[in-house]
Amino acid sequence: MSGHSDQKEFIYLTPMPVRIWHWINALGIVTLCITGIQIRFPEYVNIFGSYKAAIRLHNTAGITVSIFYAVWLCYYLIVKGNLFRLYVPNTYDLKMGIFRQVLFYFYHFFKGGPSPHHATPDDKFNPMQKVAYMGLMLALMPLVIATGILILNVAPLRELIILIGGIKILVSAHFLIACCFFAFLFVHVYLATMGHTPLAHFKPMWDGWEEVEHH
Repeated sequence: MSGHSDQKEFIYLTPMPVRIWHWINALGIVTLCITGIQIRFPEYVNIFGSYKAAIRLHNTAGITVSIFYAVWLCYYLIVKGNLFRLYVPNTYDLKMGIFRQVLFYFYHFFKGGPSPHHATPDDKFNPMQKVAYMGLMLALMPLVIATGILILNVAPLRELIILIGGIKILVSAHFLIACCFFAFLFVHVYLATMGHTPLAHFKPMWDGWEEVEHH
């Protein structure tokens, strides 16, 4: 679906359920990162008052993100039925698409060149985004949720925790995966500014519509 305004063409790229999930998920992950820093380094960071307050907020944000991740998964798997088409790279992506997109990000963008990928509702993400989101949403997110659930239930799940290496291994894995999400936040925001205008890729997350770039 597309519309026209002042000779500009727009495409409805991001439905409202996805936008709502995106901002709740973003707020949740930022909260988890900040509280996680205080929990990990309490002697250096004291943002939320007490250590227990940081843990309570961290657990609340973690449960919220987990619930909405399940909603996101059901939406794309069952309601839309296009999870793998959107998030898993195809043969072209692996053979040429990733290389072309890397070349754009590191060279052509700074020369004023167009992106080789043009988003549509059924092909929203460029090959690099597919690789990143597949790793984050289909691998790291389930892992960070699973490790978080184990940490929340140390006593009843004690035998399982021992089986996977003990509490130290579990906490370290949870922390390292969380670091990946923390790093992704900065990369995600930076790459989002690399549209034909700095805010072009932010607009669809507010109202769903993205301006079509013509060359």
